[in-house]
Amino acid sequence: MFNIDQILKALQTDPNTQRTAMTGAAGMAAGMLLSGGGLGKLAGNAVKIGAVAAVGGLAYNAWQNYQNNQQGAPASAPAPARDAFIPAASDTAAQEELGKTLVRAMIAAAKADGRIDADEKDAIFGKLKSMNLSSEEKAWVFDELSSPLDINAVVARADTPEHATEIYAASLVAISADTAAERAYLDALASKLKLDPALVGEIHKAAGEKAPEPAQAPPAPFAYTPSASNV
Repeated sequence: MFNIDQILKALQTDPNTQRTAMTGAAGMAAGMLLSGGGLGKLAGNAVKIGAVAAVGGLAYNAWQNYQNNQQGAPASAPAPARDAFIPAASDTAAQEELGKTLVRAMIAAAKADGRIDADEKDAIFGKLKSMNLSSEEKAWVFDELSSPLDINAVVARADTPEHATEIYAASLVAISADTAAERAYLDALASKLKLDPALVGEIHKAAGEKAPEPAQAPPAPFAYTPSASNV
């Protein structure tokens, strides 16, 4: 079984690297190291319950708030079960698949603004060699970091509306969303995941991030061109 928390911890780069904000929290530190994003705010929960449960809980709370705020929604409208966001601990297969999906989303989001350059890849690869991970786990991380940014591959993992919400949440907390490229990526991701703007706003609120500006016109097709370091 893939150890998702350890894989995320392996994504921490050298603590002496000036542009890396280290938190030391297993699993959730990946967002801080990849971009200085909002993931560090979940660090406490991640240590207690794991990365998948921390991101799943954020998405679940955002979904509940979104449903509660819908005008005219039937009072009897069923809320999704928490298990739809956070698989039972005994369901190791579902835990692993969701974990892989969320890590892929985080890495892709970090690539959106060229945050994972050649030097950072080398630092991550160096750390992977010394970690207690299987050769399969290490190869999987190598492949994810080395492959070109592909937003459609990220979206393809959204097999349910709940997972779509979690993919966006993981992407959001993995970056700071303070550059035009990052905002464009998140806008395109929300559109491709077919997320209601109100739900997107609740995800940002749950993550402690500023809500995206409402679109003034229908968004243009995503035309993000990755930087040279991501090709």
